[in-house]
Amino acid sequence: MTLSESDEQQTSTETTSSSIMEAPRYSCALAGAYATATGIYGVVPILHSGAGCGIAQLFGQFYAAGQNAGGPIGGTNTPCSGLVEEHVIFGGEKKLRQLIQSTTELMNGTFYAVIAGCVPSLIGDDMASVVGEFRKQVPIVFVNTSGFKGTSYDGYELFFTSVIDQFLTELPVEKGTVNVFGIVPDQHIFWKGESRVIKETLAEIGVKANVILTEPDGLERLKAIPAAEYNLVLSPWNGHAIAELLKEKFNTPYLTFPGVPIGPKQTSVFLRTIAETLGIPSDRVEAVIKKEEKRVYRVMEHLGDMHLLVRPHPYFAVVADAGTAVSITNYLTNEMGYLPEIVQITDSPPDEVRDAIVDAIAGHLETPVRPEVIFEADSYKIRQNLKGRSFMFLYASSLEAPTAMEEFSALSLSVAFPTLNRLILERNYAGFSGGLTLMEDSMSPFAGPL
Repeated sequence: MTLSESDEQQTSTETTSSSIMEAPRYSCALAGAYATATGIYGVVPILHSGAGCGIAQLFGQFYAAGQNAGGPIGGTNTPCSGLVEEHVIFGGEKKLRQLIQSTTELMNGTFYAVIAGCVPSLIGDDMASVVGEFRKQVPIVFVNTSGFKGTSYDGYELFFTSVIDQFLTELPVEKGTVNVFGIVPDQHIFWKGESRVIKETLAEIGVKANVILTEPDGLERLKAIPAAEYNLVLSPWNGHAIAELLKEKFNTPYLTFPGVPIGPKQTSVFLRTIAETLGIPSDRVEAVIKKEEKRVYRVMEHLGDMHLLVRPHPYFAVVADAGTAVSITNYLTNEMGYLPEIVQITDSPPDEVRDAIVDAIAGHLETPVRPEVIFEADSYKIRQNLKGRSFMFLYASSLEAPTAMEEFSALSLSVAFPTLNRLILERNYAGFSGGLTLMEDSMSPFAGPL
């Protein structure tokens, strides 16, 4: 082999290896749209894809989000066209037409969403035409979520943008009503509990929140989206495309927050900002904040001994999506006196929002200690970035849990996707009481036996 051939082979190997990622913390766009559909009660997803696309998400998306099943129409119950080689050659439109017809006859749903994988996009199936044949019979949309469209986070946005473009119509604005976006089913493993807490917290100050997810009347919640006075996006980046489209189409303004608020300080800022924007009397808001702060801080006193005697002011590390990382880092630092060592962001946010994410994490901490913030989705590189550092707690996913003590001498708590080592139904860290729950989960490994 000549030197030039050797160099060429080495260059080729390096190029190939750089495109390989170990265990990224998300799936494809189809997975995100699929999870969103199953998170809205009454919506029946219809997968126009290979059979493996759906069943893979049962294990890779649903189970990885706190060992959750896909619900009554998720997993093995989801209608799927099961495309094979024949359809790659001759097209899958006939198969899709038959599947939609049988699904609307057999599946008890109020809204249907055709979610397309890679094959229909590659072969050029006219999904708009096929779906259009059924619009007079049932509420239905199609979502083009081929794998190259993006990640699960993008799939979440694609689902809602399809609903906005194909289904929603203008409604009179209902004062004091907001839509809530940015909580992505499964990718945010506490999504069910977070949605409920946000709705209940806003109700305390007289704001009606349309959280859409987990609501028993999913179709009505979707229809009501254009009636909101404001849209709230609880993410530093995901969900912004939805809010922008709603602003363009229905002239609905929106507010953004860097994440779901955790604990009294973040929740108080959250409520005050919304109240000021919607013109809610400040005395009403301050009364709610005063009541909740008094309750939560009184309860927090009961963890004082364990907090001070067992792990006072420990360093910690975070490996999570941007919104989760922002909220957890700020709560642990500003409310509990923990010291942030490193924060790794795993959801691959766009480059243009990364400076803002770093500022949301490190720019508002009430400590001179500033964490290193790294954007990394490759699990191997994430582990390498954690080595050689001193921290006692690791707030991450179940990928880090088995070796956290051996590799990093740290206790691990799974707070981010994927989480396969704990069952999560409505447990969450949102709102005034959410920080108490986070501390219960953090401190419990030190409790007993005596």
